[in-house]
Amino acid sequence: MSKLHDKSFPGESPEYRDARNRLLEAEMELRRNIEEVAKLRRELPNGGKIKEHYVFEEIDKAGNVKKTKLSGLFAPGKDTLIIYSYMFAPESENPCTSCTSIMDGINGMVFHVEDRINFVMIARSPIEKVKKLSDSRDWKNLHILSSNKNTYNRDYFSENEKESQLPALNVFRKTPEGIFHFYSTELLYVPEEKGQNGRHVDMIWPLWNLFDYTPEGRGTDWYPKLSYK
Repeated sequence: MSKLHDKSFPGESPEYRDARNRLLEAEMELRRNIEEVAKLRRELPNGGKIKEHYVFEEIDKAGNVKKTKLSGLFAPGKDTLIIYSYMFAPESENPCTSCTSIMDGINGMVFHVEDRINFVMIARSPIEKVKKLSDSRDWKNLHILSSNKNTYNRDYFSENEKESQLPALNVFRKTPEGIFHFYSTELLYVPEEKGQNGRHVDMIWPLWNLFDYTPEGRGTDWYPKLSYK
């Protein structure tokens, strides 16, 4: 197999380069597929108009609980809103470890995101409980709200009929005609394929993508923890 570029790493064998070239061709195809999927996503028409102006709770800088409508989550000049539904039920002592690892990463880079669009994290637990967790994780950059007193989780499938919490990422678009749902990570709801799990929010979750670069891969029995001490 001919080389696809002019780089050669120290000590690599012809067998290594042949295998790496086969992988590189697959990576190039994957890159094309990722962009094609992104293009199809961008071309989606508006989904359903929100049925109500959901009222969430958050804690302001003075430490007081305040009510915020979904429409109030759009900053001036930014007409796209991403909502990540964080799995933390009112009766749960601890939150979802996987959601926590995602938000640990998002917290460090969300200020880049918010230069262009709006991003919030919403949990079903009361806002005081969510704020206590947020403080313990040092999530100083995340805009965090509680959906404890509305039906957002149920309406946008981050909670099932038994009130079990589900992770989901939803995108909303603000237009002159109103606020519309645009996208949801629906891979969570389709039949599971062997070895795939949901993988519906992998694109915002750097943890697994880093493991995918390694000889060990993702593994089959390792999952994030709240602490490794």
